[in-house]
Amino acid sequence: MRKAELPRNTVMAASGQPMSAGGQKHTYRISAVAALGGFLFGFDTAIINGAIVFLKQQFRWSEVQTEVAAGSLLLGCVIGAGVAGTLSDRLGRRRILLLAAAIFALSSVATALPNSLAQFCAARVVAGVAIGIASMLSPLYIAEISPPAIRGRLVSLNQLAIMTGILVSYLTGWALASLGQESWRWMFASAALPSVLFYFALFTVPESPRWLLKEDRAEEALKVLTRLGEPTSRLTEIRQTIQEESGSLAQLFLPGMRRPLIVGVALAILQQVTGINTILYYGSIIFTEQVGSESASAALWANVVIGAVNLICTIAALFVIDRLGRKPLLMIASAGMGASLLILGAAFAIQPKAGSFILTLIVLYVGCFSIGMGPGVWVVLSELFPTRIRGRAMSIATISLWVACLAITLTFLSLVKAISVSGAFWLYAMMCLVTVIFLWRAVPETKGRTLEEIEKEWLH
Repeated sequence: MRKAELPRNTVMAASGQPMSAGGQKHTYRISAVAALGGFLFGFDTAIINGAIVFLKQQFRWSEVQTEVAAGSLLLGCVIGAGVAGTLSDRLGRRRILLLAAAIFALSSVATALPNSLAQFCAARVVAGVAIGIASMLSPLYIAEISPPAIRGRLVSLNQLAIMTGILVSYLTGWALASLGQESWRWMFASAALPSVLFYFALFTVPESPRWLLKEDRAEEALKVLTRLGEPTSRLTEIRQTIQEESGSLAQLFLPGMRRPLIVGVALAILQQVTGINTILYYGSIIFTEQVGSESASAALWANVVIGAVNLICTIAALFVIDRLGRKPLLMIASAGMGASLLILGAAFAIQPKAGSFILTLIVLYVGCFSIGMGPGVWVVLSELFPTRIRGRAMSIATISLWVACLAITLTFLSLVKAISVSGAFWLYAMMCLVTVIFLWRAVPETKGRTLEEIEKEWLH
């Protein structure tokens, strides 16, 4: 059959030959299981939004204490991202994802029990370790088992799962709010069920074929590639690329690798300093304290609306990221985020504040993030680095992302107090402009190219 006669939904393997229906189905199923890590990432990260109002009231926390409570999770994320790369390069992607699933389950119960700020923060740090691991390994694993033609779509499944987790956490917070001041305990404990599901589902997926080849387990790698619908020639291509790599972290600082390292770290930081987690973590506080006319229940319902738009736009990203390309999508989305924040800052300066108009602007801002910077950055990060040190390299970028997220989370309420909520959002709008310029000048297009082809370009 000639290429022009192939059905529209045909997926091409890295060899240029069409994948079998069985290979496609198997690839999607494996990616869906790995993306459950993203679901738990989203749920555990965003459940604080519904719980924070009740925690602040029950324990009478100040703004700084509230920031510490919200930010404690992110300290664990930094730790988790820091160890995930080295551990996954040594022990395998699947084993470390299993470890993350176990930590998710245990920490969800532990976070429901505290009676003080210190106890709460300790439990959230542990939960953050699991999130840090999943945030790095889920997209990395998916990228390593995906054909180039649909790699962006499949890696975006992880972002879709994150947004689904966020929406489910908002719905959970809204539904459980009627239980009263202690409802926050049930909010955190509810994550135990999907954590256990993730743990057992991981036993049904294979190890990454690229990692198996790196460990000289060629026979196992070939079985995995064959099941994924890839030809045997793919094994030779991956092996050749691995043999050309030194496998040390120092390789990232060689002339050919400095640029992808800089691009990866910068993108990770820019994704966060454009302010998205001020909405994801403090949305209920923004509506109850800054808009002023919203009850706790109404604020939690506004979170649900935001989460729904988040999810819808992430689904849209699945259909455009492999067609439009990574770079154009990221630039358009960043510009839309910046425009939304500029107007949002002005809206907060108006008295009296129009809650519905502010919600509309926040929805527009979150929608632009969810269709672009949310999935797009994770896709690019999963594609930038060579196989042997991809785990450690992506770990550096992910650590940078979580450090930036921690900085934003620990400063937002204090920043609002110092320069007003309008000033804070205008500052984030400026960072959106910086992002557009950086994308335009420094980020290459990786659409439709094998991971090996991308690597070779850096070396020229």
